[in-house]
Amino acid sequence: MKESDDIAIKVENVNKSFNIYYDRANTLKERMLFFARNKRREKREVLKGINLTIKKGETVALIGVNGSGKSTLLKLMTQIIYPNSGTVETYGKLTSLLELGAGFHPDFSGRENIYFNASIFGLTRKEIDNRLDEIIEFSELRDFIDNPVKTYSSGMYMRLAFSVAINVDAEILLIDEILSVGDQHFQEKCFAKMKQLRAEGKTMVFVTHSMDSVRNLCDRAVWLYNGEIRMDGNTNEVVDEYLRVTT
Repeated sequence: MKESDDIAIKVENVNKSFNIYYDRANTLKERMLFFARNKRREKREVLKGINLTIKKGETVALIGVNGSGKSTLLKLMTQIIYPNSGTVETYGKLTSLLELGAGFHPDFSGRENIYFNASIFGLTRKEIDNRLDEIIEFSELRDFIDNPVKTYSSGMYMRLAFSVAINVDAEILLIDEILSVGDQHFQEKCFAKMKQLRAEGKTMVFVTHSMDSVRNLCDRAVWLYNGEIRMDGNTNEVVDEYLRVTT
């Protein structure tokens, strides 16, 4: 058996930093007048020496206060961004819900954006045709599906994005905090669907500040603090310690 046979995601010795610029010029005139000032910048380390292995079929929550590196780690897993050093490997078809409506064109209808978005995830036109009704039905947007998505509320964006993402037969699903958007009914519907996907053996990693969601959905929790893994293990044990320290 190869190493990747039971591994969905492997993160090894990952470091990620960003350059934060101060007094940045916006026009050519400002650049000429304030050339020296434009050089002011700070290198901010967001992730430091992260090692993490997620097995196939696990449901894992990344928890921590704002700025701890959770969303950055999730973006590295999707290869939206890349580490400064270290490696991130994924094994299996992956779909993600990281930024609300990412990949949607505001001037096109919900129906048209289903085709655009699903094709990004690798579905053919015929495959999308076969799943279109199911996607629209789950989103509960049938009355609005032919309207431009720029007329959608943030909750409607989330409904459409989630409905597409769960219907592409991905083996790995990565979800950021966007499930906090929308009404209670649809949030509950999303979590019920995620429980179904977990029962089907899908791998899920998601970022949330809802500890109740973590307890109800996850097999495992990874607590990030100041860019490092502070605790990784049984969901209830990690959440209990996280709440003890932060509340």
